[in-house]
Amino acid sequence: MTTTTLAVLVPVLPFLGALAGLLLGRRVPGLARPLAVLPTLLATVLTVLVAARQGGGPAIQAASGLTPTGNEALPVQLALHVDGFAALVAVLVGVVASCVQLYSTGYLRDDPRYASYAALVSLFTAAMLLVVYSDDLIVLLVGWEVMGICSYFLVGHYWETRAARAASLKAFLVTKLGDVPFLIGIFALASDAGTFRISDIVTRLTSSVSGFELAHPTVVALLLLAGVAGKSAQFPLHVWLPDAMAGPTPVSALIHAATMVAAGVYVVARLLPVFVASGAALVVMAVIAAVTMIGSALAALAQDDIKRVLAYSTIGQLAYMTAALAVADRGAAVFHLISHGAFKALLFLAAGVVIHVAGTNSLAAIGRSGGIAKRAPDAFWTMTIGLLALAAMPPFSGFFSKEAVLGAAEHAALAGGSEGAAGGAEQAVPAAAGWIVLVAGLLTALLTAAYATRLWLRIGPLARREQAPAPAADAPDAPADGHGAATPLVMNIVLWVLAAPSLAFGLAFAVLPEWFDGGSFAPTATTSVLATGVALVGALVTYAAWRHTTAHAAARADTANPAADPADPGRLLLGPLHRAAASGFHADAAATALLVRPTQGAARLVRFFDRTVIDTYVTGAGGLTRLLGTLARRAQTGNVQTYLTALLAGSVVLAVAAVLAATGGGGA
Repeated sequence: MTTTTLAVLVPVLPFLGALAGLLLGRRVPGLARPLAVLPTLLATVLTVLVAARQGGGPAIQAASGLTPTGNEALPVQLALHVDGFAALVAVLVGVVASCVQLYSTGYLRDDPRYASYAALVSLFTAAMLLVVYSDDLIVLLVGWEVMGICSYFLVGHYWETRAARAASLKAFLVTKLGDVPFLIGIFALASDAGTFRISDIVTRLTSSVSGFELAHPTVVALLLLAGVAGKSAQFPLHVWLPDAMAGPTPVSALIHAATMVAAGVYVVARLLPVFVASGAALVVMAVIAAVTMIGSALAALAQDDIKRVLAYSTIGQLAYMTAALAVADRGAAVFHLISHGAFKALLFLAAGVVIHVAGTNSLAAIGRSGGIAKRAPDAFWTMTIGLLALAAMPPFSGFFSKEAVLGAAEHAALAGGSEGAAGGAEQAVPAAAGWIVLVAGLLTALLTAAYATRLWLRIGPLARREQAPAPAADAPDAPADGHGAATPLVMNIVLWVLAAPSLAFGLAFAVLPEWFDGGSFAPTATTSVLATGVALVGALVTYAAWRHTTAHAAARADTANPAADPADPGRLLLGPLHRAAASGFHADAAATALLVRPTQGAARLVRFFDRTVIDTYVTGAGGLTRLLGTLARRAQTGNVQTYLTALLAGSVVLAVAAVLAATGGGGA
């Protein structure tokens, strides 16, 4: 079987599995799990075969006409493009999706809607794989939008709860807010380039002999960036992602690690020459990344819900990838995307086991119960591995990929307008973008280590038992049998499978550069010392704050506010910032004031105009017609004598009028 055929089958298999699951899953419950797991596992095997055959060499390409557009120069094609980036990202998507499907067979084993859930996860996976392999912007957009609708249904899986319903609607609307300019940007880019083919656009922009330039590179780049900000949860469109934790934990793992939020970063990596063509766009991207990574890290340090800590962590790590793209190093960005995908999937699925065992999402409640190290040792130790990778501690995977980002930023900053690799072409990168990314990246490394340490201390063996936590009644993610239940074996197996790449993937940097444009990811002395140093400082300071707070927890207990957690080191570290950070720096309130309320006011004004003007006009026109009809109906009695009487009366009136007119005329 040819490599092209294998690549085509990769998104087709989970799509067929989703279709079969929706049609047969409820009717034949015994088929729901095989239809969910087997197609995804087979697609994962095919992604590995495609990656092995591609081998970091020339891209595998194929195209077939799909539909005419009315413009012969801009056809929509079912086009395939598998280079090193696409091959590795597809493997990540397949592995994480397979782990999520296997994990879900245990986590949602008693869920009555498991069949539809599993089918939607398969469809979600197929849509992301379509985005990864597609070489046509319109076909890519199809996968992009299918992921949006899948996220709506999956985040709202527990639709009985108000939080899930609100979160699913919020995720859909906020991402659509970015998708509108994204769609406009796609058409503007295709109009300038004369094609929807991504590879053709990149080739024209990077070729030294074509002389092709975009007419409005900054406008196109910023329009595309708006869609990416929505999909990849970057400021100011990041507000949907923390609330999306109302969905099942396996869904969170899938969205955060390998689909949806990764799609935005991946699309920018594919179209990086478009962004590099505008220095202003790179600076804007760097500023957005800096604000996002610092703000999200501070917010993560203040959250009590274990899943919201990880959600804000994802926002910050996506900002690292965006920052790498802002300094025109797509190799570092995709390297961190793949590394992050492995350890973030591990963290979310381990958090699912923690919730399953503890019966609550609250770090305070888990800490008061003495942690979960003894009750769920597999979850604790695998989460420890994931947190070390998140904090970028050597030799875990996060260390190497984060160092690649910081090394690229250092090069761009110190070179004063360096030459960065953008799809094979050497392009100037503003030094300002490099400095912004470098400073923000180092500060975020400190904060990341701080909130990772805080999370570990709250759930680990050092947590001090005070009282058994009650299951959170409003926690939509806690399974019905979660509190104190034994963890299904398949869930623990999946955790250790994901722990392996979190440990070893970073060490593979020496053999993978061919997949990443041949770039070297060996850590530089300056950034590795600085980043590791600040991470250690963040971890040690958090530990010291935790020791201080636990020692004085009883004396500082807030009797007026029992929900307050005096043993939380985040309160001490953040000080007056804690309240604002816990609410995400009031981003939701700002969005409500700036967008929601004006929109509601405009809607009320339109409704008033519709009722008082439009409805009055329509009602009046109808009423007048009805009145005329009534008068005409009454005049048509069918009585001949009435008609003759009216005719005679009319004749008399006309005769009198004629006489009067003649008399008046004669006088004149």
